[in-house]
Amino acid sequence: MRPPSPSLPLLPAATEGRVWVALSGGRDSTVLLHRLAQDPDLQRRGLGAVHVHHGLQPEADAWVAHCAAACAALDVPLQVRHVRVDATRGEGPEAAARHARREAFAAVMAPGDILATAHHLEDQAETFLLRALRASGPDGLAGMRPWRRFGPGWQWRPLLRTPRDALQAYALAHGLRWVEDPSNARTDADRNFLRHDILPRLRLRWPQADAAFARSATLSAEAADLLARQDDRLLAEAAAADPAALAIAPLREVAPAQRARVLRRWIERLSLPPLPAEGVARIETHLLDARADAQAEFVWQGAVVRRWRGLLHAERRRGILPADWHADWDGTVPLAVPEGGSLSLEGGDHRFDTPLRVGARRGGERIALPGRSHHHALKDVLQTLGIPPWERRQLPLLWRGDMLWAAGDLVLSADADTWLRTHGARLVWQRG
Repeated sequence: MRPPSPSLPLLPAATEGRVWVALSGGRDSTVLLHRLAQDPDLQRRGLGAVHVHHGLQPEADAWVAHCAAACAALDVPLQVRHVRVDATRGEGPEAAARHARREAFAAVMAPGDILATAHHLEDQAETFLLRALRASGPDGLAGMRPWRRFGPGWQWRPLLRTPRDALQAYALAHGLRWVEDPSNARTDADRNFLRHDILPRLRLRWPQADAAFARSATLSAEAADLLARQDDRLLAEAAAADPAALAIAPLREVAPAQRARVLRRWIERLSLPPLPAEGVARIETHLLDARADAQAEFVWQGAVVRRWRGLLHAERRRGILPADWHADWDGTVPLAVPEGGSLSLEGGDHRFDTPLRVGARRGGERIALPGRSHHHALKDVLQTLGIPPWERRQLPLLWRGDMLWAAGDLVLSADADTWLRTHGARLVWQRG
């Protein structure tokens, strides 16, 4: 008598994309592929498989052939993605391979598609233990979620509550064949050490250890979700007109622990590197209490948080526009600006009557503004507009002869304003 098939949650009604199975050829992903292939609804919406060829094992070509045969037997199309694992990123071989896999999976997905992965109950238990050993809070201890945003679509873990024994029984009952990755037997990796050395000993005394750890992950996820809703409310209260800025006053009104969560969530939303504990401490001790006119900052992994005028500003760190840089620009094609970014003339097929000279600020510049009878110091104009000091240092200036024509797209001279209106054009400064 065959055991019951692993239970799978229904796909949310909001998801309509194709389902791709991340197929390594191992037992777990082979079971997942076979189980999903039995679902006529999934077959109708489109079911495919993706195998990533790392080239790290001598058996890699044989694994491709195995996956191709398994997919052919189930009439499921297979895509094989060959990747090069970049070991120079400083993240370790396993992390580098994982990074390469994620990029390969995302590359085959169209917007709204779903990547189904075969993580199961014991995988969740291992993840919980690893996170606990790294002193994670509720967000980390929540482990793996059944659903999460991934690439242009979603990642789905339908087997997350299914124990490994059930997958083994299913595979044997259906006569499935799979491959074994020899690297899974090594215990030098932390996860394998837990899997082979620690968890088996825990199960001898506590047979339900895996289920207990997985349940703790679920409870942590519930707590993390509650905290996240509080974080979102505070973020909304502290929101500024610029999403990359956050008002300091509302942050001061909450406890440091919640403030730390909000800061990390804000940084995550900006797609910046995770804010480290040192960054949270520096913001607490140096930025929140800095003078109103101070330009205190914290820099990490190519990102920076600054305080200015009662706001925290976060962005990827950019260099200062070189003082000796200059270029002639006629407007026909975008002009690349050092340290990233560009200038472009949009709104029709236009070019300047004579090329403009573009360069960096040097101080002391003055500009004739629209509707004004005299020149103004550019420094005063930028301060009045509330342009942060670091952005002023990256601002390209456009000159027509000895006349300052524009400062990026932030300040237009009377002549620039008239010319652009007359020609139906728009000057755009794209920051780096």
